[in-house]
Amino acid sequence: MGELLLVSTSTVHGTGYLDHAADEIRALFGSMVRRVLFVPYALADRDAYAAKASERFSALGYGLESVHSMTNARAAVLAAEAVFIGGGNTFRLLDVLQRSGLLEVIGRRARAGMPYLGASAGTNVATPTLKTTNDMPIVQPESFETLGLVPFQLNPHFVDADPRSTHMGETRETRIREFHEENAWPVVGLREGAMLRVEGASVELRGRAGARVFRRGQEPVEVTPVAEIQTLVE
Repeated sequence: MGELLLVSTSTVHGTGYLDHAADEIRALFGSMVRRVLFVPYALADRDAYAAKASERFSALGYGLESVHSMTNARAAVLAAEAVFIGGGNTFRLLDVLQRSGLLEVIGRRARAGMPYLGASAGTNVATPTLKTTNDMPIVQPESFETLGLVPFQLNPHFVDADPRSTHMGETRETRIREFHEENAWPVVGLREGAMLRVEGASVELRGRAGARVFRRGQEPVEVTPVAEIQTLVE
């Protein structure tokens, strides 16, 4: 499954951009990576997004270039030392990745071992499909098929039901159970501050928050970091 860090959110309340994941990012990229290729397609203002990411990665000790500013995006991915796909709207992100042909080349590079960092929408597209995103379909991609870097689904920003709430609409858990009425992939609900570190066959929950693992026909399993969850998501 490559070398992946899949983060629920880029910003946790009370901290700055990617602060909560800084140590894990350094562990993923190490000293061999000097420059990171950023994919900003989940937001509309790509220049501002790239500037924000560049400032943060500079503080981490890495250079950053945004693929949207490259004359040959495919060549940029083929030459990249590492890729970071940021958050935003997953439908918009996937639409651009599919239309540009970058979905296939990023997937091939990541499966071959190129370090891959995803946050929010960038985490969603690491899975087989975008069916467990929370986002509205503001554009229509050609299909729901995403990178498939891991053999399970993720639900970033997972929120537990509040027993004190008077809201009568569906909870996040209800939506995931509906997903399993039609689909078989396990789903990992990542709370804010949680992240998955994938190294080869290992899938480890890390970060400052837990996760809830949903499997079709079974009761959800609560997991707290640090924990190996590979057997739960096979």
